[in-house]
Amino acid sequence: MQRSYSFIIPVYNRPDEIAELLASFALQEGVIPFEIVIIEDGSTVPCLSEVEKFPDLDISYFSKGNSGPGSSRNYGMRKAKGTYFIILDSDCILPSTYVANMHSELEGNYVDFFGGPDAAHPDFSHLQKAISYSMTSFLTTGGIRGGSEDAGKFQPRSFNMGLSKQAFEISGGFGDIHPGEDPDLVLRLWKQGFESRLIKKAYVYHKRRISWKKFYTQVHKFGLVRPILNSWHPMSKKTTYWFPSLFIIGLAAALIILPFTISLLCLYVVYFIILGLHSTLLNKNLTIGVMSVFATLIQFYGYGTGFLSSSVEINWRGKLPKKRYPHLFFK
Repeated sequence: MQRSYSFIIPVYNRPDEIAELLASFALQEGVIPFEIVIIEDGSTVPCLSEVEKFPDLDISYFSKGNSGPGSSRNYGMRKAKGTYFIILDSDCILPSTYVANMHSELEGNYVDFFGGPDAAHPDFSHLQKAISYSMTSFLTTGGIRGGSEDAGKFQPRSFNMGLSKQAFEISGGFGDIHPGEDPDLVLRLWKQGFESRLIKKAYVYHKRRISWKKFYTQVHKFGLVRPILNSWHPMSKKTTYWFPSLFIIGLAAALIILPFTISLLCLYVVYFIILGLHSTLLNKNLTIGVMSVFATLIQFYGYGTGFLSSSVEINWRGKLPKKRYPHLFFK
């Protein structure tokens, strides 16, 4: 069967981002045909005027009430004409080789769903690069987020994720939790016998439109969600999910009882120095290196405290996730 591709992109009040993303679609190399499905998720600032600036692209535009990114992606996949869906966040930009690399990899080694990595574009701000480093580096949780390249092991994330039409129809697509709708879908797909893998060459530039405050809120929610996912999918539990919580507990202990834990504090200092130097060398900028240390602290604190509190509420107190954390679910 001839495979055809549909890019599924929900958007909420981000016409400027859609303009940048569509501009990167227009620069794709090769002759692989594809359609773009844009779902306006209850926006008060629509992006239709930006969409109309790209008449040479095959774009389907739909506007609906706000129901969250998971539901909007499902809506787009139901409307799409393709047999394979590629899901992107609106704050992504594609390298010119994305479509060609993705198609080549699927032709040579087909899987029903895949994930691609994200990277920081050279034009991104220092803040975006620092946060990108903290979210992707092997020295932080980027190295423990399911980065295996083996089939059936990699956990795609919905900012850059491919999914066959068959896998979508059998699984029912994304659930109503957010964030966490992507690992929930991945775990259900694995249960249903589908395999996944990482396609390294299918990377995106992920802008992570964010401030320090928004970054903390985001990673805190990630921490809250993980125990909920573990309760739904017990086979997904990993000791590594406790790492940020234990890291913060250890750091607090080192600071509180400093005279008795100087060696422990020294380990933290060494870690932060290595982290800062690695980011500095990678980004060729000392300011980004220092900011990366701060970003990692926020990431570990936000995720770690969220994970701890949710573990207590869900696992030990037996609270129902939707009643205890209604803000994590779309109706």
